[in-house]
Amino acid sequence: QTGPVMDMPVPASFNDITQEPGLERYIGWVWYEKEVLLPARWLRGRPAPRLLLRFGSAHYYCIVWVNGVQVVEHEGGHLPFEADISSVVQGSPDTLCRITVALNNTLSPHTLPPGSIQYMSDQARYPKNYFVQNIRFDFFNYAGIHRPVVLYTTPAAYIDDITVTTTSSDNVATVQYQVLVVGSTASSLSLSLRDQEGTVVATGDGPVGELKVLNPKLWWPYLMHENPGYLYSLEVKMQAQLGGELLEDVYTLPVGIRTVHVTSSQFLINGRPFYFHGVNKHEDADIRGKGLDWPLIVKDFNLLRWLGANSFRTSHYPYAEEIMDLCDAHGIVVIDESPGVGIKLPESFGNKSLQHHLAVMEELVRRDKNRPSVVMWSVANEPASELPPAAHYFKTVIAHTKALDPSRPVTFVTDANYALDRGAPYVDVICVNSYFSWYHDPGHLEVIPLQLTAQFENWYKTYQKPIIQSEYGADAVPGLHSDPPLMFSEEYQQALLRQYHAVFDKKRKEYLIGELIWNFADFMTNQGTTRVLGNKKGIFTRQRQPKAAAFVLRDRYWKIANESSCLPPGMTSHSHFL
Repeated sequence: QTGPVMDMPVPASFNDITQEPGLERYIGWVWYEKEVLLPARWLRGRPAPRLLLRFGSAHYYCIVWVNGVQVVEHEGGHLPFEADISSVVQGSPDTLCRITVALNNTLSPHTLPPGSIQYMSDQARYPKNYFVQNIRFDFFNYAGIHRPVVLYTTPAAYIDDITVTTTSSDNVATVQYQVLVVGSTASSLSLSLRDQEGTVVATGDGPVGELKVLNPKLWWPYLMHENPGYLYSLEVKMQAQLGGELLEDVYTLPVGIRTVHVTSSQFLINGRPFYFHGVNKHEDADIRGKGLDWPLIVKDFNLLRWLGANSFRTSHYPYAEEIMDLCDAHGIVVIDESPGVGIKLPESFGNKSLQHHLAVMEELVRRDKNRPSVVMWSVANEPASELPPAAHYFKTVIAHTKALDPSRPVTFVTDANYALDRGAPYVDVICVNSYFSWYHDPGHLEVIPLQLTAQFENWYKTYQKPIIQSEYGADAVPGLHSDPPLMFSEEYQQALLRQYHAVFDKKRKEYLIGELIWNFADFMTNQGTTRVLGNKKGIFTRQRQPKAAAFVLRDRYWKIANESSCLPPGMTSHSHFL
């Protein structure tokens, strides 16, 4: 017995694919099924190879069967998971392999992000068993298999994990490595580090060690160097004896040599002050929702570089690995954020929620720990950090993240009052969201200088830590004009940005280390009386066309890059990038 059966593309959100209103806002279980024919060579060999089924992400709770046998269960979206299906499919070559996925997008107080189900019991107003999914975040709760699903093989003994950290001083860099081999106790490892011309610049062997690189080419952010995003290739080769057979596994990891250091007033990359002039984004687009979309990804990177943006935050969840690969390659600096958005209810600070949050941070760090573009972890966005349990909660999550990765600073993004925030003592960088003259004193642009200055001075006086303005902005309906500027017009969005920028320019001489506009592009939200087909705070429309504010920001970002002498000789805002 099933419900309606329909074609569903993968990767994609299912919400906007059909003409069914009920599916657009559906909450509950959906089922995916596909049959594939496995190559016969995958099922042969002694010892038999491992065959793995990997999901880039699925929202949110997922159970997977292969040929009717359950192979994996995973809680949480935005991060990859996989299953070894060798034992299920071995011995059945030339037969179809049936992959079945059950997916549930329900959010509870203990999921990440959290939510709650509210049953409407008044049958005079609502149908029987009527319920709604409540969420405390302002983006649409898209669901589905959002990223690629792949089948791949490894030998029975294989490279399971690689961890790389880098340091540099004078003309020598050190690449420290750890390699984990699974499936054999008698394996050998050899490592070769190659530059972009293919020349071997360092070699090593064994599971733990360090490689010395003379006169290294450092990984620099976009607009800080004429050759940003320089990547070496670390080739790790394993050989192992198993069952009388010699097995070999090879993995090539891109490596960027760079350092990150935080002082009381600066953020240093390779020992030089770095100022974040960037954006907040969303994985969001027409029709495909949060589904991976290569043309859109490449368009967005072209827009980022046109804008002169050197950074973004993965608001409010980890982005696709394909996006992160481009950040590494192009020198776009990333604040890598977990799905910890909307942590508002007291029950979302309990031990059940905490343990899941710790597990999510483990998955995120394991996925992105080797990326030079990732310079800081963000464990949450706008939690109710003024609540008493928030102190223990964030102390624990941040300490756990630092134990997993001691090489990067850790933060969370706050909109709480500086005097009441119980999580702020544990962060390395203060990240503050504020919407003066939008959500507060709407329409009164004249209050921004006073209120924004007070915000910065209060936070710095309290904590003596560098500050990033991690969100600010205003909705603008494209094509809506008003002079004098009125809310929702393109002119008001421009005027609000300029008021903020005047204060930023004073404070970046002291302890302000970054500004990230909210948002890069318009995006879909739940329906509501303040949302006209989504949030319109983008400087680009959802279709990636510029509003007037995009040009304000572009002029500003290129000016900052010029002032800080970051621009390579001859590069201007009109240079071509691709």
